[in-house]
Order: sequence, then C-alpha cells, then structure tokens
Amino acid sequence: RQPEQDHLMTELLKNFVAGQWIAGAGAGTLLRDPVTGADLVRVSRDGLDLAAAFNYARNEGGAALRAMTYATRAARLGDIVKVLQANRDAYYDVATANSGTTKNDSAVDIDGAIFTIGQYARWGAALGDHHVLADGACIKLGKESTFASQHLLTPTRGVALFINAFNFPSWGLWEKAAPALLSGVPVIVKPATATAWLTQRMVADVVAAGILPPGTLSVICGSSAGLLDQLQPFDVLSFTGSADTAAAIRAHPAIAARSVRVNIEADSLNSALLLPDAAADSEAFALLVKEVVREMTVKSGQKCTAIRRVLVPEHLYDAAAQAISARLAKTTVGNPRNEAVRMGSLVSREQYQSVVDGIAALSQQTSVLHDGKQHALVDADPAVAACVGPTLLGTRDPDSADVVHRTEVLGPVSTLMPYRNLDHALTLIRRGEGSLVASVYGADPATLAQAGTALADSHGRVHVISPAVAATHTGHGNVMPHSLHGGPGRAGGGEELGGLRALGFYHRRSAVQADAAVLDAIAAAPFTL
Repeated sequence: RQPEQDHLMTELLKNFVAGQWIAGAGAGTLLRDPVTGADLVRVSRDGLDLAAAFNYARNEGGAALRAMTYATRAARLGDIVKVLQANRDAYYDVATANSGTTKNDSAVDIDGAIFTIGQYARWGAALGDHHVLADGACIKLGKESTFASQHLLTPTRGVALFINAFNFPSWGLWEKAAPALLSGVPVIVKPATATAWLTQRMVADVVAAGILPPGTLSVICGSSAGLLDQLQPFDVLSFTGSADTAAAIRAHPAIAARSVRVNIEADSLNSALLLPDAAADSEAFALLVKEVVREMTVKSGQKCTAIRRVLVPEHLYDAAAQAISARLAKTTVGNPRNEAVRMGSLVSREQYQSVVDGIAALSQQTSVLHDGKQHALVDADPAVAACVGPTLLGTRDPDSADVVHRTEVLGPVSTLMPYRNLDHALTLIRRGEGSLVASVYGADPATLAQAGTALADSHGRVHVISPAVAATHTGHGNVMPHSLHGGPGRAGGGEELGGLRALGFYHRRSAVQADAAVLDAIAAAPFTL
C-alpha cells in the first residue's frame, strides 16, 4: 500500500453535533503517537453544517437545560463522574498513546477532571430547586420599602463554545463544561487537533450513557475555521491557547461587534520566589527546589501554570543552580510505557520543534545550567520521539535579559535568576506583565504576607509556601476548582473556576425593580451568590 492508503485506513473520529455522530469529509488530520510515531486516528470537521450545529445546541440543548433546576443539573454532573470513572483505564491508554504522558501525568489531566466535575456536582446540589440565582440582598429604592431592586443571575440563552489547548484534553474540557452545564448553558467543545482523541472519547462515553438532553454537549474535531462566525450576542466563548491567537479572537466581529462574552487564558511567565531570609540549608530553600523540579517535569513542562522563572537571593544563585540540576539529573526521560520513565514526551514533533526553538531563543541571553540533552532516552528513538530533557537556564543579569520576561516555552524549561532585594524581585516578576500564578517560599509569616499581597494584583493566584504547609499544600501548578484560575495582562485577563464564581460567566446579571411582593415571587428564595 501507498502511505496515503495507510493514512485512510486509520479510524476517522466522528464529530457529535445536532444530536448526531457525523464524520468529517476528506482524509482529515492524522494523529500519531508522539513517542513511537505510530498512526493513531484521524480527525476532520470538513463538511459539517456549523450553523445547524450551533442552532440545535442553542435552541434544543439550551431549552432542555434551562427547564432543569440547579440541583437537577448537579445530579447529572454526578452521573457524568460515574461514567468517566468507569472508563478511566481506557482514558489512560488514550492519553499515553496520544499525549505521551506517564501514568502520573495522565492522572493530572484525567483524575483532575473527574475531581473537578465532582466538586461542581456537590456545590450545585446546594443551589437547590431553583432556576435563577439572587445576586446579593434586595435593596429598597426609597424611604418606603414597597419599591425595591433585586439583582438576579439568569442563565444566558446561548451556547458556550470552548476552543481548548493541547496540553489538557480532559481537564480542559471538564473544568469549563462543569460550571457551564450546571448553569444551564449547552456546550460545544473544539479540542486542540493534536490531542483531540481523549476529548472525543469522553464525550462519546457521556453521550452513550444518555445522561444529558440532546444538544447539550457537542464535540467538533479538527479545524476551528468558521466557528467564531456562528457566535451570536448571548453566546459565550472560552479560549485557551497562544496570545497571538487570542489577539485575533478579540478582533473578530463576534466579539468586537456582537459583544459575545469571551474568556481567554494565554501565555504566562509564572514565577517562583525564594524570600531574602532563606539559607541554602533551610526548609524553604528545599521546598523551592523540589517544586521547581516538579513543575519542570510534570507533563513534560506542558502546563500553563508551570514555573518559568525562578528568583533567588544573589548569594544563593549558585547553590540553587546546583540543587535544581542535581534533582533534574535523576529524571528519566522516554517512553511512558516503561516503568522506569518519570517524564514522557511532548505531544508532537511540532511541539518538540517549538520547544527546541524556544530554548535556542532563551539561550541568546542565558547560559545552560542543566542541559536536557544529557538525558539519554529510555525505549525511544531520538529521531522519532518528541522527547526533550529538562533544561535549566540561568542569567546573572535578569534586568537586561528581556527575552526571559516575554517568552514562554511550553516545555520542561525554566530560567534561574538572582535578585538584590525584595523590591527588585517583585519588579522582575512584574515584567512578566501578568501571570496565572506565582509561588513564594519562606518561613516568616509577615514577609510571606507582604510578598503574597504585593504579587496579587498581577497574578490570578498566589501560592504561599512555608514549612508549616510543606506536607499539605496542593502545588504551585495544580489548579484546584476551589480557587480562581486565570490571570491579568499577558495571561489573558480571564477567570475560571473559583468555586461557584465560575457560574457568573454563564449567567446574565440584571436588576429587577418592583414591588417587594413581586420580587419575592420572582426570587422564590433562590440561592444567593
């Protein structure tokens, strides 16, 4: 057979739109195992009637979800959890083959998603049998209490479009879909093409279980061309990806002219800061080193929250370089199917080249402290596998090294830099122009509070670590559904999760002014956010 014939014999994943499974036209895009190079599946959305898909979700799916109460929708989320748990082993197999992740790294994506849905199922149950949410208390508008105002949150009468990134095909779907579905808003997800298989498989299992009404959950695999053209004023869009694509999205008529609500998570130069009073033999120093190495190697550094810049006092620069490098040297890299491997591959050869190019760009203003090339691959061919060893770079002049404050390399790469005093460190961190998360390591509560508060305005989350929480903290890069996920400026200016705060994106806030008796009838004692 010719290579193109082999290509066509690979399974073509179907799209689920308008209540039907529909195969895209043409040969589609071939997905390959990023370690072995083996053909996996094909994806295509060519020929789909996008207008019909969006209208069906918006009208049929939306109406069905809004007819349910919050508690009923929360129960459906609980049912989704059961389905995903029942198929968990199959998801691990798909993740290994399609994303090149080790079992532990797959858990971050898969088990993290299941945990998040379960949380929203529990939180949603407490919202009760209501169809609207009260936003604050009723406020009288005059001296008399007969005429008053009540702010209400009602589910938007549109569809939620998710355009997701390649690094979290499971969690990226469900951390958005859980609050959307709980809010009563139908979902159309467009996963990143490179890792679309896991997203599609999860949607297929939920659809087969008959948990959700028709039109409430759709998946489109392949190109995103034309998707934004379908958005109408009451739809919402959530995007995770590059800042360049985010800029193009913001300029699209759907956002610029039709005022479609948009949430964006983009590039993020996250930092880890060791406070000035730390010593090389302190527990705070050890905690920083451990966390930097973990964030560089988990999912091969392909996390939007991973530590990209490490700041330590000037006198600890060499000690930190040696300690981090020593731990990195113990990391085995290669085929995740081998139990000796602790770090798998990047998701594709294209991403491999992007990381290699990124390291080259950073190296123009940094030196290599730990060379990822020294890691011999385990059970993997370097000419085929998309594996990059963990690479620690460093600069003794972070003020002049502009590239490290503006270039994110989404891989196992981080840059170490010294600072003179705390004000200097905070200034360097803010040169990232807004990030998803910063972590601070020290022992003095007052100084930790000072640094944590100072960083709050330029970060969506500040992770403050002292020896007191060494065994209990959830991790710099671990996004918990209880806390806000998002960040200002370069990070996109978006907000996700944060408990029930996530529901605000999928609701419209209105002030209803009326007789107090009318407001009582409208509210019917809804849950107050």
